[in-house]
Amino acid sequence: MHKLSCVLLVDDDSTTNYLNQLLLTRLNIAEKLLVALNGQEALDLLEVQCQGASADCPMLVLLDVKMPVMDGFAFLEAFANLPLARREAIVIVMLTTSLHPLDVERIQRLNIAGFLNKPLTREKIDLILQEHFGHRLPAE
Repeated sequence: MHKLSCVLLVDDDSTTNYLNQLLLTRLNIAEKLLVALNGQEALDLLEVQCQGASADCPMLVLLDVKMPVMDGFAFLEAFANLPLARREAIVIVMLTTSLHPLDVERIQRLNIAGFLNKPLTREKIDLILQEHFGHRLPAE
């Protein structure tokens, strides 16, 4: 199976990060997994990991909406201003527990690949891989 070089999980909840890491590791979809606890940590990681043509630059960012320090919306505003050569190659999918119509409407206006309701599942990962990377998970 074709693996992504790197995936970045951005969520302030340690249990969610643990479960998502467990799922992604079990599915064996990435060479490297990075974790940030808020948008600012994610930006800092991207600035370090995405220098030049580094394979450590995440191909996929799974971004929580509501976090302290810097939430998902503020992260996206700052991300759009990063001088990263590979910014356009990074697929960002927001993960949310909120299906409030105002939140959904705001997310749909963003320049991101999509949004999914938590929790992350094998089926949702398969959908992301199929839609954005042109391959699927192997059958179980």
